[in-house]
Amino acid sequence: MARLKKEMITFLTEEQINGLVQSIATELERDYLGKKVVMVCPLKGSVLFFADLLRLLPTEMKIRTEFVHLTDTEKKGSIEIHKDISLNIKGRHVIIVEEIIDVGRTLSFLRDRILSSDPASVKIVALLDKPARRELPIRPDYVGMTIDDRYVVGYGMDSEEVGRNYKEIMNFSM
Repeated sequence: MARLKKEMITFLTEEQINGLVQSIATELERDYLGKKVVMVCPLKGSVLFFADLLRLLPTEMKIRTEFVHLTDTEKKGSIEIHKDISLNIKGRHVIIVEEIIDVGRTLSFLRDRILSSDPASVKIVALLDKPARRELPIRPDYVGMTIDDRYVVGYGMDSEEVGRNYKEIMNFSM
């Protein structure tokens, strides 16, 4: 059941989030300036982080953007593709931008799918990394913060579609 913001406590403030995003943008600029880059945004949760990160990167970076929508149908044991990449990524540097890495099934599927298209490289950016819940051995190349096993909402992350619009990242008080 979705819980309201008043039932939660602030985990990361808007200012703390902005600092994490800026730090990641600085690293990406250092590593990718002058390279042909495709940034991939898995919908829906990553869209706010993706937009903020993209705006912080210099205009000199040659960036193309793509959006994918995948769902993990745990009961069926498969990943469903609702929207796929439409751009030819062969020879390009691909950066997958995730708001949080949890169990890793969908992200692992996406990474493997992208790798099959012969990109120059594939890297994963995560605002938050939650390795305690990982079911597959996948790790981000760039990470804002590693967190313990807690349920967070806000800044794109939701509880039954509620909370994506919160400027802070909240977690449920115990």
